Amino acid sequence: MLKLYFSPGSCALAAHIALEEAGATYEAVRLNFAQDEQRKPAYLNVNPKGRVPALVTDQGIITENPAILAYVAQSFPAAKLAPVNDPFAFARVQAFTSYLCSTVHVAHAHRRRAYRWADDPAAIEAMQKKVPQSVGDAYALIEDGMLAGPWVMGETYTICDPYLFTVSGWLAGDGVDLTKLPRVMEHNKRMSERPAVKRAIAQQSAAA
Repeated sequence: MLKLYFSPGSCALAAHIALEEAGATYEAVRLNFAQDEQRKPAYLNVNPKGRVPALVTDQGIITENPAILAYVAQSFPAAKLAPVNDPFAFARVQAFTSYLCSTVHVAHAHRRRAYRWADDPAAIEAMQKKVPQSVGDAYALIEDGMLAGPWVMGETYTICDPYLFTVSGWLAGDGVDLTKLPRVMEHNKRMSERPAVKRAIAQQSAAA
């Protein structure tokens, strides 16, 4: 059986939602970041990166949201969470999830985890001040060019959608002007109404 390691409020919610959408049988295991459980040997044996999500499968362990989301989509093709039989279309899905992982999430992380990139307090403060602009600029691209609507890829729901929904939940805290992102906010509302999303959030809330 699959086992998903997560922490409430983290990007692991995207994988959690995808597993629910796929109808997968899995166990969700909460890590308490406040107690640094992600840095303790028990979890580092699962994911030496000390981060979530991590998905334990019968074949081994997968980390990083784009990889986990692709794995779920390919493992449960009946759920139609990605165009897995169309190489170009699937590459477009992967391009979007990779953008969220490599650009949007990193820009967001400069607010609370700038210490990963600098030791100088002035440099850390400068990175933190830049977050509303850097995250806002990334979302302007999503708003105006990447979000086809009503779902990220257009008429068909894919693994891009739970990932966008998850990362968009951090926008207000990042100081981004939400009035400039009406389509992203509409997507967020549409996602929040999906039964699988409600189930995943309820599971994470119950574990918190």
